[in-house]
Amino acid sequence: MRIVAGELRGRKIVAPVGDTTRPTTDMAREAIFNALTSMDVIIDARILDLFAGSGALGIEALSRGAAHCTFIERDKDALTSLQENITKLDLTSRATVVRADAISGLARYSDIDFVLADPPYEFIKWQQLLDQISAPLVVAESGREINGITGWESTRTKRYGRTHVTYLRRVP
Repeated sequence: MRIVAGELRGRKIVAPVGDTTRPTTDMAREAIFNALTSMDVIIDARILDLFAGSGALGIEALSRGAAHCTFIERDKDALTSLQENITKLDLTSRATVVRADAISGLARYSDIDFVLADPPYEFIKWQQLLDQISAPLVVAESGREINGITGWESTRTKRYGRTHVTYLRRVP
């Protein structure tokens, strides 16, 4: 797996062995970040990467000009890969890694510009998760479309193979 664009374009990142982590494909990452670039939200952004896995999404954001990314992951093997990627790419000054469940304790992250959320496909606690997010924008990956979340509107949904990417904006 490689970084798609930005200052780290072409650099390799590692993912944990096994099926507990499902890294976002290069095609989906490129499409997600092309959309975010067109929204003009990446440069100097502070990002939260939930269910971070290898960190591919947050690292892609950092490569494209985000100021800082906080990665939240609870799986030990994924954390090992994530730490290796951050160290190898010399991103330690722009990254914070937190070993935690993605749903607990989100309220303390109030200075975030947008959230990247890529939980396991069977994840169903979207309302509970989004209720705790203060950022105005969430990019959510799922095995199905995400809609009908109180307080949020889906502004765009795209499908990339089995992956549905939904852009959610907080309703004022």
